[in-house]
Amino acid sequence: MKLGLRSGVAAAILSFSSIAAGGITSAAHAEGPKVVATLKPIHSLVASVMQGVGEPTLIVEGASSPHGFSLKPSQMAAVQDADMVFWVGPMMETFLVKPLENVDPSHAVELAELPGMRLMNYDEDHDHDHEHEHDHDHADGDGHDHDADHDHEHEHEEDHADHDADHDHEMAEGEEHHHHHSGVDGHLWLDPENAIAIADGVADALSTVDPDNAVLYKANAAKLRADLSAQSEQIAATLAPVAGRGFIVFHDAYQYFESRYGLDAAGSVTVNPEVSPSAAHIAEMQDRIRDSGAVCVFSEPQFPAKMVDVVTEGMSLNRAVLDPLGATLEPGPALYGDLIGALADSFARCLGSGS
Repeated sequence: MKLGLRSGVAAAILSFSSIAAGGITSAAHAEGPKVVATLKPIHSLVASVMQGVGEPTLIVEGASSPHGFSLKPSQMAAVQDADMVFWVGPMMETFLVKPLENVDPSHAVELAELPGMRLMNYDEDHDHDHEHEHDHDHADGDGHDHDADHDHEHEHEEDHADHDADHDHEMAEGEEHHHHHSGVDGHLWLDPENAIAIADGVADALSTVDPDNAVLYKANAAKLRADLSAQSEQIAATLAPVAGRGFIVFHDAYQYFESRYGLDAAGSVTVNPEVSPSAAHIAEMQDRIRDSGAVCVFSEPQFPAKMVDVVTEGMSLNRAVLDPLGATLEPGPALYGDLIGALADSFARCLGSGS
C-alpha cells in the first residue's frame, strides 16, 4: 500500500478552503464578533463556520501543546474581551479554568457539553466500551434536529471533579511518579462525527451573539458537515484493510479516531507526554508489543522521539508520526480536514507496510 501525506485520503477529500469560495457571503457584516478558539483543530472548525464574517483568534499556536500551557497577558485580554470563547473543557485546557470564571457563562462554549457529542473515558486497559450515555434533544430555530440528523448520542461523564487530575501531578525529589489519565478524554475532535456536532454547536452559539449572520453561519456549518461526512467515508474505506493490526501510540490520545474506524492501540509509550515513562511502564509496554504482535509505533512532532526509542529498543517496528493537534499545519479552515486526512494516511501507511 503506498499512500503519501498529500495523497491517498488527504488528496481524496474535499478541500475545506473551498468553503470560502462557495460559501454565502452577501449577508456578512464588515465587522464580525470577537471570537476566541483554543486549539488549532477547534480553531479550524470555528474558522470554517465564520467564513464570510470574520476570523477567530487562536490561543495555542504553532507546535505548542495544551499540556502545561500558560496564557500570555495579551491572550488573557483576548479571552476577557471576546464575544464568544470555544474550548474543549477543563479536562484539556486547564489554563482556561480560572480566566473563564470572569467571563459571562453564555459567552463561553464548552464543546464537551454540546448536544450530539460522543465522549469517551480514559482507563488503564485502553478499553473503549466504558462510556456514559446522556441523551440530548437539540433543535435550532428552524426546527432542525441535530441529534436526529447525526444519529449519535451525547455520552457524558457526570462528575467533572477530577478533570484537573490529569495535569496536577507533583513529583517529590528522588521519588518516581507514575501518572494515570482518568475521567473524560478531551481529544474529542479526533472523531469526525464530533467535529460535525461542534460545527453545528458553533453555528448556534455564534447566531446568539450575531443573529444578523445566523443564516451564513448555518450555511457554512451545513457545507462543513457534508465535507466531513464525505471525508469520513473515504477514511473508513482506506483503513478497513489494516483494522486489527497491532500498534503503539505515543500517548493515549487517539481512542476517538480508533473507535470510529475499527483500530485499537496495544498501548502508549507514555501515559503523560510531559513525564518520561517509568522503568515499570517501559517493561510493561515492551511486553505488550511482543504479546500483541504490534507492527508499528507512532511518535508525535511536539515531543522528543527518544522516548519512543527507549520503549522500542531492540525491536523491529515500522515508525510513523501522528499529529493530533496539527502542530505542523497552518491554522485556518483547511487545517481540520488536513489533520484527519494525515492521521488516516499515517495509520494506513505504517500498518500496511510489508503487507
